Amino acid sequence: MSYDLIFLLEEPSMKNVLDVILPKIIPDQYYICISHQGKHDLFNSIPKKIKAFQYAPNTKFIIVHDQDSHDCKSLKNELFEVCQQAGKSDVLIRIICHELESWFLGDLAALEKAYQLKPQSLSKKQTQQKFRNPDQLNSAKQELKKLVNEYYPGTHSKEIAPYLSLTHNKSRSFQIFLDGIKQLTTNT
Repeated sequence: MSYDLIFLLEEPSMKNVLDVILPKIIPDQYYICISHQGKHDLFNSIPKKIKAFQYAPNTKFIIVHDQDSHDCKSLKNELFEVCQQAGKSDVLIRIICHELESWFLGDLAALEKAYQLKPQSLSKKQTQQKFRNPDQLNSAKQELKKLVNEYYPGTHSKEIAPYLSLTHNKSRSFQIFLDGIKQLTTNT
Protein backbone atom coordinates (compact mmCIF):
# COMPACT_ATOMS: atom_id res chain seq x y z
CA MET A 1 0.00 0.00 0.00
CA SER A 2 1.17 3.50 -0.76
CA TYR A 3 0.79 6.19 1.88
CA ASP A 4 0.34 9.92 1.41
CA LEU A 5 1.61 10.60 4.93
CA ILE A 6 3.81 8.74 7.38
CA PHE A 7 3.76 9.93 10.98
CA LEU A 8 6.82 9.01 13.03
CA LEU A 9 5.93 9.38 16.69
CA GLU A 10 7.95 9.35 19.86
CA GLU A 11 5.52 7.22 21.84
CA PRO A 12 2.40 5.01 21.63
CA SER A 13 0.21 7.51 23.52
CA MET A 14 0.62 10.00 20.65
CA LYS A 15 -0.47 7.29 18.23
CA ASN A 16 -3.60 6.77 20.36
CA VAL A 17 -4.47 10.44 19.95
CA LEU A 18 -3.66 10.69 16.24
CA ASP A 19 -5.61 7.53 15.44
CA VAL A 20 -8.69 9.44 16.63
CA ILE A 21 -8.10 12.99 15.38
CA LEU A 22 -6.48 12.39 11.98
CA PRO A 23 -9.58 10.85 10.35
CA LYS A 24 -11.42 14.02 11.33
CA ILE A 25 -8.93 16.39 9.72
CA ILE A 26 -7.60 14.37 6.77
CA PRO A 27 -10.31 11.84 5.87
CA ASP A 28 -9.19 11.53 2.25
CA GLN A 29 -5.52 10.79 2.95
CA TYR A 30 -3.83 7.41 3.28
CA TYR A 31 -1.52 7.53 6.26
CA ILE A 32 0.19 5.42 8.85
CA CYS A 33 1.21 6.32 12.39
CA ILE A 34 4.36 4.57 13.57
CA SER A 35 5.03 4.90 17.27
CA HIS A 36 8.39 4.39 18.93
CA GLN A 37 9.57 3.62 22.43
CA GLY A 38 10.96 7.05 23.24
CA LYS A 39 13.29 9.63 21.79
CA HIS A 40 16.30 7.41 21.09
CA ASP A 41 14.20 4.80 19.34
CA LEU A 42 12.62 7.52 17.18
CA PHE A 43 15.98 9.11 16.29
CA ASN A 44 17.44 5.72 15.33
CA SER A 45 14.35 4.82 13.33
CA ILE A 46 14.08 7.96 11.19
CA PRO A 47 16.80 7.06 8.65
CA LYS A 48 15.54 3.48 8.39
CA LYS A 49 11.95 4.55 7.78
CA ILE A 50 12.92 7.20 5.22
CA LYS A 51 15.00 4.65 3.31
CA ALA A 52 12.27 2.01 3.57
CA PHE A 53 9.77 4.36 1.92
CA GLN A 54 12.09 5.89 -0.66
CA TYR A 55 10.22 4.04 -3.42
CA ALA A 56 7.31 6.43 -2.78
CA PRO A 57 8.80 9.88 -3.44
CA ASN A 58 5.47 11.68 -2.99
CA THR A 59 5.01 10.32 0.52
CA LYS A 60 5.34 13.05 3.16
CA PHE A 61 6.86 12.41 6.57
CA ILE A 62 5.66 14.10 9.74
CA ILE A 63 7.72 13.74 12.89
CA VAL A 64 6.03 14.46 16.22
CA HIS A 65 8.26 14.82 19.27
CA ASP A 66 7.80 16.16 22.81
CA GLN A 67 9.90 19.20 23.67
CA ASP A 68 10.37 18.17 27.30
CA SER A 69 13.38 20.13 28.56
CA HIS A 70 15.00 20.63 25.13
CA ASP A 71 15.37 23.90 23.33
CA CYS A 72 12.63 23.73 20.71
CA LYS A 73 14.65 25.16 17.81
CA SER A 74 17.73 23.02 18.42
CA LEU A 75 15.61 19.89 18.75
CA LYS A 76 13.83 20.68 15.51
CA ASN A 77 17.18 21.33 13.78
CA GLU A 78 18.56 18.05 15.14
CA LEU A 79 15.60 16.10 13.79
CA PHE A 80 15.78 17.91 10.45
CA GLU A 81 19.49 17.08 10.15
CA VAL A 82 18.78 13.38 10.73
CA CYS A 83 16.16 13.52 7.96
CA GLN A 84 18.49 15.34 5.56
CA GLN A 85 21.27 12.83 6.16
CA ALA A 86 18.76 10.08 5.31
CA GLY A 87 17.94 11.86 2.03
CA LYS A 88 14.66 13.59 2.88
CA SER A 89 14.47 17.34 3.41
CA ASP A 90 10.75 17.97 2.90
CA VAL A 91 9.74 16.67 6.32
CA LEU A 92 7.23 18.36 8.62
CA ILE A 93 8.54 18.39 12.18
CA ARG A 94 6.21 19.30 15.01
CA ILE A 95 7.41 19.73 18.56
CA ILE A 96 4.82 19.46 21.31
CA CYS A 97 5.41 22.10 23.98
CA HIS A 98 6.25 20.53 26.43
CA GLU A 99 4.52 17.17 26.26
CA LEU A 100 1.34 15.48 25.00
CA GLU A 101 -0.49 16.25 28.23
CA SER A 102 -0.34 19.96 27.29
CA TRP A 103 -2.81 19.15 24.52
CA PHE A 104 -5.12 17.54 27.08
CA LEU A 105 -4.83 20.49 29.47
CA GLY A 106 -5.75 22.75 26.59
CA ASP A 107 -9.19 21.17 26.57
CA LEU A 108 -10.37 20.57 30.13
CA ALA A 109 -13.90 19.90 28.88
CA ALA A 110 -12.50 16.83 27.10
CA LEU A 111 -11.09 15.60 30.40
CA GLU A 112 -14.48 16.01 32.06
CA LYS A 113 -16.12 13.92 29.38
CA ALA A 114 -13.41 11.26 29.26
CA TYR A 115 -13.46 10.77 33.02
CA GLN A 116 -17.23 11.29 33.33
CA LEU A 117 -16.76 14.15 35.77
CA LYS A 118 -19.39 16.63 36.78
CA PRO A 119 -19.86 19.28 34.02
CA GLN A 120 -17.85 22.43 34.71
CA SER A 121 -15.83 20.68 37.42
CA LEU A 122 -12.65 21.11 35.36
CA SER A 123 -13.63 23.20 32.36
CA LYS A 124 -14.29 26.25 34.57
CA LYS A 125 -10.54 26.21 35.31
CA GLN A 126 -9.74 26.78 31.62
CA THR A 127 -9.68 30.53 32.29
CA GLN A 128 -6.86 30.19 34.84
CA GLN A 129 -3.49 31.41 33.54
CA LYS A 130 -1.84 27.99 33.46
CA PHE A 131 -4.70 26.44 31.50
CA ARG A 132 -5.11 29.37 29.10
CA ASN A 133 -1.62 28.56 27.86
CA PRO A 134 -0.81 24.98 28.91
CA ASP A 135 2.26 24.82 26.64
CA GLN A 136 4.06 26.99 29.21
CA LEU A 137 3.81 24.28 31.88
CA ASN A 138 7.09 22.43 32.36
CA SER A 139 5.32 19.35 33.64
CA ALA A 140 1.88 19.10 32.11
CA LYS A 141 1.78 15.41 33.02
CA GLN A 142 2.11 16.22 36.74
CA GLU A 143 -0.46 19.00 36.45
CA LEU A 144 -2.87 16.59 34.77
CA LYS A 145 -2.34 14.02 37.52
CA LYS A 146 -3.27 16.71 40.08
CA LEU A 147 -6.59 17.14 38.28
CA VAL A 148 -7.22 13.46 37.57
CA ASN A 149 -5.35 11.11 39.93
CA GLU A 150 -5.89 8.00 37.86
CA TYR A 151 -4.38 9.48 34.67
CA TYR A 152 -2.00 7.05 32.96
CA PRO A 153 -0.65 8.11 29.51
CA GLY A 154 -0.63 4.76 27.77
CA THR A 155 -4.25 3.87 28.26
CA HIS A 156 -5.94 7.15 29.09
CA SER A 157 -4.80 8.93 25.93
CA LYS A 158 -7.26 6.62 24.14
CA GLU A 159 -10.02 7.74 26.50
CA ILE A 160 -9.37 11.47 26.13
CA ALA A 161 -8.69 11.70 22.38
CA PRO A 162 -12.30 11.27 21.17
CA TYR A 163 -13.35 14.33 23.13
CA LEU A 164 -10.58 16.73 22.09
CA SER A 165 -11.95 19.78 20.33
CA LEU A 166 -10.15 20.57 17.10
CA THR A 167 -11.18 24.22 17.32
CA HIS A 168 -11.26 25.22 20.99
CA ASN A 169 -8.07 23.69 22.35
CA LYS A 170 -5.95 26.27 24.21
CA SER A 171 -2.67 24.48 23.45
CA ARG A 172 -0.85 26.52 20.83
CA SER A 173 1.30 23.52 19.83
CA PHE A 174 -1.90 21.53 19.22
CA GLN A 175 -3.21 24.25 16.90
CA ILE A 176 0.17 24.54 15.12
CA PHE A 177 0.19 20.77 14.63
CA LEU A 178 -3.30 20.84 13.09
CA ASP A 179 -2.44 23.83 10.87
CA GLY A 180 0.73 22.09 9.65
CA ILE A 181 -1.18 18.95 8.68
CA LYS A 182 -3.86 20.96 6.90
CA GLN A 183 -1.25 22.97 4.96
CA LEU A 184 0.71 19.86 4.05
CA THR A 185 -2.35 18.05 2.74
CA THR A 186 -3.63 21.11 0.89
CA ASN A 187 -0.31 21.41 -0.96
CA THR A 188 -0.18 17.75 -2.05
